[in-house]
Amino acid sequence: MEIYMNEDEMIVSKTDLKGRITYGNEVFIRMSGYTEGELLNAPHNILRHQDMPKIVFKLLWDRIQSKKSINAYVKNKTKNGDFYWVFANVTASLDTSGKIIGYYSVRRKPSNKGIETMKNLYTKLLESEKNGGVSASGKLLDETLKNAGISYDEFIVNLQK
Repeated sequence: MEIYMNEDEMIVSKTDLKGRITYGNEVFIRMSGYTEGELLNAPHNILRHQDMPKIVFKLLWDRIQSKKSINAYVKNKTKNGDFYWVFANVTASLDTSGKIIGYYSVRRKPSNKGIETMKNLYTKLLESEKNGGVSASGKLLDETLKNAGISYDEFIVNLQK
């Protein structure tokens, strides 16, 4: 069953360098269906829904490990198997010398247009991954963006408008 964020809500979480949860706000805890104790030190991918293509997370990790932020539409899975969509911004946390010490994400309610567009694209990317792995879905994503004449960032942000 799909659950929905409220317009005025923000989900906030932080992880360490290995992607283990070190903080989650009340909305994060409530939406996930887990207790705070179950979430702390758990891998953030505990929320990964099987409908999410691996290429999205590869792109995400490539970006944040190079100290660049990224926006993405993400379908998350709750503890009881329900799901919810978010529009996520993920960024590296830096110490005073510029060294990455963790990551944080702020998520808000995604646009309906974004969800519908990404459902279709993610279905195609998953099929491509089944047949040719992450490199095949990466190639398909690149071709899709090139054919649209738009960068990944422009594509994602425009869907949220």
